[in-house]
Amino acid sequence: MLVRDAMSTVVLTIGPAHTLRQAARLMAARRVGAAVVLDPDTSGLGILTERDVLNALGAGQDPDRETAGAHTTTDVVFAAPAWTLEEAAAAMTHGGFRHLIVLDADGPVGIVSVRDIIRCWTPARHRSATTTLTG
Repeated sequence: MLVRDAMSTVVLTIGPAHTLRQAARLMAARRVGAAVVLDPDTSGLGILTERDVLNALGAGQDPDRETAGAHTTTDVVFAAPAWTLEEAAAAMTHGGFRHLIVLDADGPVGIVSVRDIIRCWTPARHRSATTTLTG
């Protein structure tokens, strides 16, 4: 199976001036775990993940003052739609991250996450099963 078959085509894009609170609200509203950060001044792409926001909050930083640009990963590994899921999983494992921006010649076309890959690798009979976790 290929990345194009597993990726989410819902790509949330934000600017580097968005606050962490704004970014978190947008991610929550769209039910995504990462946002592509487009910086018009550098023409570069970065990624801001839930983990980045949580790390900032855990460090006591103000989500209304901290910007996405200050917490964006710009040394990004991109996936191609034609990559296999094994290639994407290997890149994630090697890099220690859970999301890959998927690029084609025109720019970002999707995001593939660990969850997307697991969903594809899980037999259909287990996809709809629910599990109750107790703490």
